[in-house]
This record gives sequence, C-alpha cells and structure tokens, in this order.
Amino acid sequence: MEIRFIDEKHAADINIPNEPFPIRGRMVITYNGDRWEHTEKLLPSEQIEEMTFPDENYNYHEMKDYVFIGAYVGANCIGLAILTPVFNPCLFLYDLKVKCKMRGKGIGKQLIKASYQYAIANGYAGLYTVGQDNNLNACLFYLACGFEIGGLDTKIYENTKQSGKFDITFYMH
Repeated sequence: MEIRFIDEKHAADINIPNEPFPIRGRMVITYNGDRWEHTEKLLPSEQIEEMTFPDENYNYHEMKDYVFIGAYVGANCIGLAILTPVFNPCLFLYDLKVKCKMRGKGIGKQLIKASYQYAIANGYAGLYTVGQDNNLNACLFYLACGFEIGGLDTKIYENTKQSGKFDITFYMH
C-alpha cells in the first residue's frame, strides 16, 4: 500500500464511490467551561442501520485549490483524503474515505498522517474537519488519530432531511 498525491493523470481516482457505514449510536459532547468532553450513546442492536452518503462526482479540474491524497494498492485507489484551505489557520479535511473491504487496516490513519504532514509543511497550524454526531465510528476514528473536539454545531441541519443531527468539529494541531 502506498500513500501519494493524486495528479491530473489519475484524476478519476478522486471519485471512488462512497460505501456504507454503520449508524450504531451518537457521540454526545458537552462543554464544561474549559474543554469538550464526550460520551457515546449506543443504539440497541436491532436499531443499527447502514448509511451511505451520495457520491460527490468531484471534478479535478474545477477544484484547483484542493489537494488530493490517495491510498493505493497497485493501480487501485482504495482510500482518499481531500484537503482545502478555508478562513481557518488549519487546513480543512474536506473528505476522507476508505473502501469497506480495506477499513480497519490503518489506511485512514495513514491518510490523516500524510494530510497533517502536508498541512504543517505548507504553513498551516494543523487540520480540522467535521463529523456528524450520529456517525459514531468516524467521530471515534478522528479522536483515535489525535484530533480534539473543538465545537458543536446544533443548527446546521435544521429544516433539512437530516434535521436532528449535529456536526462536531475536530482539530489536530
């Protein structure tokens, strides 16, 4: 397995399809006046479901400010990290995905490590990203990679089909 930047020649690799992930609970966070804390609220096994985000259909040529990092086995892209600058001094981890059959093998952590190294080497204070509170696996993954909780957005999904969900912001400095 090799982690490398995705260039124009391999532009099609940025569109690896989204695959299902389990919705097995929520991350519940609270702010104690000094720092964020979290607990996990697990669903009963009969209520666990799978969710798949819609495919994005990214256009490499239109995403000039983005950086694409791929995880490859041979010529096959099996994982992807997409980074972009925003107003924040940290580089935004816009998307992260690893094919289902390859999850749990440390590939996501290697993509995070490469993303963080790129951010620091290019003058950023680190990385930040968001995870939906009901995507417990992703939230726990970010914490396991060294991210810290930096905030909670309880309004982002109001008046949408995803009403009732919150975004948790994660930072790695």
